[in-house]
Amino acid sequence: MTGNIFSKTTIDYGSIVNKDAQYVMQTYTRQPIALDSGSGSVVFDTNGKEYVDCVAGVAVNNVGHCHPRVVEAIKQQAERLIHVSNLYYTGIQANLAEQLVSLSNMDRVFFCNSGTEAIEAAMKLARITTKKTDFVAADNSFHGRTMGALSVTHKEMYRTPFEPLVRDVTFVPYNNAESITDAITGNTAAVILEPIQGEGGINIPSGDYLKAVREVCDDTDTLLIFDEVQTGFGRTGKWFCKEHFDVVPDIMTMAKALGGGFPMGAIAAKDDITFGKSEHGSTFGGSPLACAASLGAIEAIREEKLVERSKDMGAYFKARLGNLRRDDLVEVRGRGLMIGVELNTKCTDIVDYALEHGVLLNCTSDSVIRIAPPLVITKEQIDMVVDVIEQA
Repeated sequence: MTGNIFSKTTIDYGSIVNKDAQYVMQTYTRQPIALDSGSGSVVFDTNGKEYVDCVAGVAVNNVGHCHPRVVEAIKQQAERLIHVSNLYYTGIQANLAEQLVSLSNMDRVFFCNSGTEAIEAAMKLARITTKKTDFVAADNSFHGRTMGALSVTHKEMYRTPFEPLVRDVTFVPYNNAESITDAITGNTAAVILEPIQGEGGINIPSGDYLKAVREVCDDTDTLLIFDEVQTGFGRTGKWFCKEHFDVVPDIMTMAKALGGGFPMGAIAAKDDITFGKSEHGSTFGGSPLACAASLGAIEAIREEKLVERSKDMGAYFKARLGNLRRDDLVEVRGRGLMIGVELNTKCTDIVDYALEHGVLLNCTSDSVIRIAPPLVITKEQIDMVVDVIEQA
C-alpha cells in the first residue's frame, strides 16, 4: 500500500467494518461507529458526528483526546529518538522515574507497556522478594488478560478457557479484611487489590478496609499490591486512589492514563523491594517516546489542576445522576470521575440509546453504567450526558 495513510479512502465506515471482519481477529463487540478524531472530551466519527466521550479509552484519556501538551511532547521526541531499548540510559526515562516516585510516595519504578504487564511484573517481584508463591485476590476483581494477571482476575468467563493458570490463588470477598486473614498462609507472597474495583462494578470499599488489610499484611509478613491501573492519575480526585485511604502498599501498578493515551505501564515499589539484574525486563518499557507522552500528560494534569477538577466535576456529575427519575436506578457511586450507575436491569439498551444521541457510555458487570470521562469534561457536557441517560 502506498500513499497518504490518512487518505479519505481509508475512513469510509463500511470499508473499515469489512476490512476488520476480514483481517482482524474478532475478539471485540464493537459499537457500530468508526471514530476518526477527537479533542478534549469529544470525539468524531467518520461521518463527522460528535460524541461526548464518557469512556475515555477505558479511563485512559484523563487529559482528554489529543491534548496539546501530549501531542507536542510526542512530536518533539519523535524527531529526536523513538526507541533504543533498555541497553542504554536515556535522560527522559530517568526524569519520568523521578516524577513517578515523587507522585506515588514510593521509591523505585520499573517500566513496561500496559496494565496487564504491570500486574505480571508485580507478581514476579512479589515472588522473587518473598520466595513464596501464593496470592490472595478479591471476588469481582479484574487485573488483566495475560496468564499471570488472569490468575488473579476473578470472573470465570475470562479465566476458565485458559486454565490451568498460576496455581494457588485464593479469592475472598471484597471489603472483608477478616477473610484475607483467614486466606493467608505461610506461602502467601502477596495480597493484590484494586483500591476501587473498576470492571467489577465501581465497587468502593469502606473507609477502614484497606488500612485493616495493610495491618493484616504487616502482621503476616505478606506484601500488599495495589492495582492503580484504572484509578491513577487523578481519576478518583486524588493523584492515586490510595491517598483516599491513607494506605501505602508495598507495590503498586500503573498504566492507562500514565501515557496520556500512549501505551505505557509501570510498577512502583518500596526501596527494599526491587528486581535484581536480569530478573525482569522489557524491550519497549520506558521508551523515549512513551516517557515523553507521560511527562506531557503529567504536566497537563498539574497545570490545569485536573486532580482537583476531577473531584469537583465528579461531585457535580454524581449529584446530577442522583436526581435521575428512573424506576430501575439502584445506586450512584464513585470517587472523582470514576462513577458507576447501578440499575436493576442490564444497561446495554441505555448504552445503545446514548450512542444514537451523541454520548459514549460503557457497561460493566452487566448492570452498571461505568462513567469515566476525560477529566477536562465541562458541566455543560455533563448536563447533556445526564439528560440522555434519563431519556434512554
